[in-house]
Amino acid sequence: MSTSSDKDDIKPPPPFYLGDKSHQRNQSSTAGNHSRPSTAGTPTSSIVNPFSPPASVRSFSVDPASGNTPPMPTSIPQYEAPEPILRPRKSSYYGSSRPPTGDGPSRISSAGTPLRETFAAPPSRPMTAFSTSPSLVPLKNKSLMRSTMLEDPTTLEKPWVTTKDPYARIAYFLTYSVAFLGIAASALRIYFGYKSVPLITANLCMVLDEDFTSDTDTTFGPNGNWFREVQLGGFGNGEFEMTTSSSSNSYTSDGYLYLTPTLTSDIIGMDSILNGYTYNLTDCTYNQTNPEALPGSSNSTSFDAAAYYQSCGAVSNSSTGAVINPVQSARITTRQSASIKYGKVEVRAKLPRGDWLWPAIWMLPVNNTYGPWPMSGEIDIMESRGNSRSYPDQGIDYVRGSLNWGPLSFLNAVSKTFGWWTQRRTDYGESFHTYTLEWTEQFLRIYVDSRLHYMLELSFNEPFFTRGDFPSVVQNGTQPIVLQNPWVNGTNATPFDQEFYLIINLAIGGTNGWFPDNAGDKPWLDNSNTAMRDFALAQDQWYPTWGSNGESSSFMV
Repeated sequence: MSTSSDKDDIKPPPPFYLGDKSHQRNQSSTAGNHSRPSTAGTPTSSIVNPFSPPASVRSFSVDPASGNTPPMPTSIPQYEAPEPILRPRKSSYYGSSRPPTGDGPSRISSAGTPLRETFAAPPSRPMTAFSTSPSLVPLKNKSLMRSTMLEDPTTLEKPWVTTKDPYARIAYFLTYSVAFLGIAASALRIYFGYKSVPLITANLCMVLDEDFTSDTDTTFGPNGNWFREVQLGGFGNGEFEMTTSSSSNSYTSDGYLYLTPTLTSDIIGMDSILNGYTYNLTDCTYNQTNPEALPGSSNSTSFDAAAYYQSCGAVSNSSTGAVINPVQSARITTRQSASIKYGKVEVRAKLPRGDWLWPAIWMLPVNNTYGPWPMSGEIDIMESRGNSRSYPDQGIDYVRGSLNWGPLSFLNAVSKTFGWWTQRRTDYGESFHTYTLEWTEQFLRIYVDSRLHYMLELSFNEPFFTRGDFPSVVQNGTQPIVLQNPWVNGTNATPFDQEFYLIINLAIGGTNGWFPDNAGDKPWLDNSNTAMRDFALAQDQWYPTWGSNGESSSFMV
C-alpha cells in the first residue's frame, strides 16, 4: 500500500526503442528503468517487462483505502529518445562465414539447441562433381585464333557478280511464264467446263406438286393424284411381293407417304403360303396398267384372261414348289393423272432398311410408241437395295440411276447408260434426300441432292441404235434374228422423246439379277424353279433385319 506522496514521486518509464544500448552507456545509472535489461541467461520469473509500472505501483484504478480513483499526474516529463544503436547480427547457426561482431546473446531453445536467426541465409551446399562455385571474376574477351584453312574473303572469286549468266534471266521468265499459263489454263478450263454443263433453259410449268398432306382416301381416291397398281405376277422381274390397295401397305401420315411391306403369313398363315391355298386379288389392275408384260397377252387394253390369272391369283402347292407371295407391299403411279415429255422431276425420299428390299423411283411411257419394254424405254431416277452397308454388291449406301432401252424384249442395253452415287460415312436410309431428273431434247441428267452428285449425265449426240453397237444378227435359242432398228424414224433422243409417267414402288427380292447370286447370304438362286419358296422358308433370316416398328422398313416420300 502506498501513500499519495509516493504517487507524486512516480515517474513513468521512458519509451523503449529497439536497439537501445543505454544500459551500456552508464551501468551505474540510478535510472535503471530507462534501459532494456538483457534477458540472456535470466530466469523467466526475473525478466522485467519494460512496459509495466514500477514495483511500488500495483494498480492505477482504485485506492484500496478510500475506494477513490487516484488522480492522474498533472504533467508528464518529456524525455528525449536515446540515440538508437545498430547492433551487429550474430553469426548464423547454419554455417554463415561471417565472424561475430558483437557480444549479443545467443538464441538457444529450451532444449539447448541453437536456433536459426529469422533472416539468416541457409548454409551453402557442398561442392559436387556436377556443381561448381560460381565465379565472381568477369570473363575477359579473348580473341579467337584465326583459322589457317580459310582464305581471305577479298581473294575469293565471284564470277557471277561480274559476269551475268544470260540463261538465268531466261529461266526466270520461263518459270513465271509457265506458272502464269497454268493458272490461265485452269481458269479457262473451269469457265468452259461451267459453260458446257447442259441446263434446262426453257420455262418449266408445274404438272404435279404433291406434299401428301391429304388423307389416304383422298390421295388414292378417284380424284387423287396416285393410282395403286394391284398385282402379284412379279412385274417381269420375278419379284416376291404382291402389291395391294390396302392402307397397311400404302398410306399418308403427317405429310409423308409410306410404302410399308407386311407379311402375308400374318393374314393366312405360313402353312397356307406353302401348300393348299388359293389367293386371288379381287381388285387386280393388271389389264389396266401392263397388258403386254406376260407372254401370250396382247398389246391392248382389252381383257386378257391368261395374263389376268397369272398376275392376279396364285395357288400354293408343295409338290410343284409354288407358293403364295410371302410379302405384301405397294406400287403407286401417276399413269392416270400426270405425265411429262421433257422437264424436271424431283422426289424427296428416305429409303427403307432391310435385306432384299428394293425401293425405286422410275418412269415408264404412257404409250409404248416404239414397242413393248424395253423398246419404248424406261427411266430409273433412283434404285437401291435395303441391305446394310456390309452387303458386297452395293447396299443402302448406294443409289443408282439408269436408262433401259433395247431393240428386243430380251436385249437391254442398260449397261451402257447407268451410274451411281454413294455415301461414305452414312447411308440413304438415315435421312431424306432429293432425287432429280433433268430431261430435254439435248440431254438427260439424274442426280441426288446436287448436280455435282450426278449418277447419270447423257448427251443425246448420237442415235441410241448407234450408241448400243448392237450386232446385225442375234440368236434367240436356235433361231437367228436379223436385228432391225426400231427407232429408225426417230431422233437422237428416241425412245426418250415421248410422254412418261411416274412410279414409286417397294419391291422385295426378284430373279432378274438385281440381287446377284451368292452375295450377302442370299437364300435363293435366280434360275431355281423354287426361288420364291426358298425365300419364304428363310423368313426367320431376313425379316428381323426389317426392324420391329415398321417405319424402318418403310419407303418414305
